[in-house]
Amino acid sequence: MDWMQRPTVLTYADNRYFKVSSVIISVAIFAFVLFDPDGRVPFGGTALGYTLGISSATIVVILFYYGLFKRRPPKQLERRAASRQTDHPTQTAESSASAANQKTRGRRSFRSRMTWRYHVTLEGWLSAHIYLGGTLLVLATLHTGFRFSWSVHTLSYALLMIVSISGYYGLYIYTLYPRIMTQILGADTLSGIIKQIAELDEMARIRALDMPDDVNELLLKSRQETHIGSNLYQMLTGEQLNCPTTYAAKQIQVLGAKYVKNDQIKIISELYALILRKKTLVNRAHIAVMLKARMDAWLYLHVPFSVALMASLSVHVLAILLYW
Repeated sequence: MDWMQRPTVLTYADNRYFKVSSVIISVAIFAFVLFDPDGRVPFGGTALGYTLGISSATIVVILFYYGLFKRRPPKQLERRAASRQTDHPTQTAESSASAANQKTRGRRSFRSRMTWRYHVTLEGWLSAHIYLGGTLLVLATLHTGFRFSWSVHTLSYALLMIVSISGYYGLYIYTLYPRIMTQILGADTLSGIIKQIAELDEMARIRALDMPDDVNELLLKSRQETHIGSNLYQMLTGEQLNCPTTYAAKQIQVLGAKYVKNDQIKIISELYALILRKKTLVNRAHIAVMLKARMDAWLYLHVPFSVALMASLSVHVLAILLYW
């Protein structure tokens, strides 16, 4: 089943927030088309412009609220657990461990309960966050009246565009990349793959003890200079330039022809099989690190620019109130 066909936050509660967003956008566009202040295009200084501006600012605050408080769920579960421990101070170590496990499970499931914020689940808040972000783009654009200049007002709009685009990029990768990562890792974990790579290196080292120096030098270089996510380029591209493991695999093939008439050909074949297995694991690890880095990287754009947007919006509103 394609990822877009599966139930997601985009279809939460029978597309509740998509419908709300569609109604708001339709009303705003309808009003913008019909509103005709002295034959001019509506802009921020008109009655409709102020209405669109206030609506946009309200949505920005709501969206910022979600980002600020989504990791701070209420503490009812912790208080209840503490109350139970106070009422039963003599409970055994086994019952204490059981209570701790239940408390941990409760924390993990609490975000999906209806009491997260204002009787809306975290998934519901995220769905609203996504669709209100799209609504905000339309309202803010109409609010500008398509008039731009070198001012804090246009700066606020530019920051809004950056935050919105980065947010939708985050939605895309968080919807798509986890499935790809599952396919890449399978039942393994990244730390497990790295451990397997180290084991293959040790097996190859031991197997090559009786081989000439040129073979051991290749394996040593592969073992010491193959890195997983050691720099920004690797983390974002999923590859290592001039990867020593790839080079070792190619060179061992060449050396195989050199020892074809020698009893060492069997060892070369075994080393080649080991280095190919390592190369496959290294590639899987590179891709897993890349996907994780890209999933995290968008936040370094989205969050700081969200804060900058709030600051710029505050200046924008104060400038309007004091000087317009």
